[in-house]
Amino acid sequence: MEPLLKHCRLCPHACGADRTAGEKGICGADARLFVARAALHFWEEPCISGTVGSGTVFFSHCPLHCVYCQNAEISDGRAGAEITAGRLADIFLELQGQGAANINLVTPTHYVPHIIDALTRAKGRGLSLPVVYNCSGYESVEALRLLDGLVDIYLTDFKYMDSALAQRYSNAPDYPRAAKRALHEMTRQAGKAEFDEKDLMRRGVIVRLLLLPGCLEDAKAAVRYLYETHEDGIWLSLMSQYTPVHAECLPPELRRPVTPEEYEALVNYAIALGVENGFLQEGKAADESFIPPFDCTGVRPG
Repeated sequence: MEPLLKHCRLCPHACGADRTAGEKGICGADARLFVARAALHFWEEPCISGTVGSGTVFFSHCPLHCVYCQNAEISDGRAGAEITAGRLADIFLELQGQGAANINLVTPTHYVPHIIDALTRAKGRGLSLPVVYNCSGYESVEALRLLDGLVDIYLTDFKYMDSALAQRYSNAPDYPRAAKRALHEMTRQAGKAEFDEKDLMRRGVIVRLLLLPGCLEDAKAAVRYLYETHEDGIWLSLMSQYTPVHAECLPPELRRPVTPEEYEALVNYAIALGVENGFLQEGKAADESFIPPFDCTGVRPG
């Protein structure tokens, strides 16, 4: 683990922080592992949550500081408790014991070495659930390759096609290029989707596209790229749940929810392209009920 954190290049920022010496990378993390919540979660795509819930572990800090982040409490490190990789392995097994459909790792990028350690331990002790890598899409191919054989499902965002939007909203103008490269690696590892008798995904790639206010054309460009490049090799999840949390701090154009007309236009565009493997959000999805309390539930030993 230590060499990977000595001159950190786990995400495309490649900031080079010596996290083993206490330096913090752009993600805000040093060599310690912080988790903000570990519990059954019911608000993922149906094939991930099912009826029993996804065994979801929310990690603290994030390499991609989006101005509109709905989980800012954990992405900026305000919430979370320090644990060891051994404790993380215990958490995976506890979630399996609670009947979770899978192990769902949320914002895991900067903790890849810790996760590899914990998954290796847990699998050696009987962990048999599919592992979901739930990420922003801003991933290093080299780091993803370290997960080959450990991760079964990639649940990844694809936020922007326009570098200018990526710069304005996430301070990462290279996001489109990095996300495209990462997605190719994810599909290489996970292959085409496989489902069990309960329609739960066992292997595969789901790409989430969160529609932002005023960004319909960029979202359409992303859908076109994803479908023309990967066709039925991935599942698309078109999301309307954007919530302007702390709107007064946001750029003016992001201080409102997405309109039903904007979302309908994106859905109709995807259908017209021929997209069939996908998920839609119905009704009033822009709601803070999608944001669980980051109160360290399930993190410390019971």
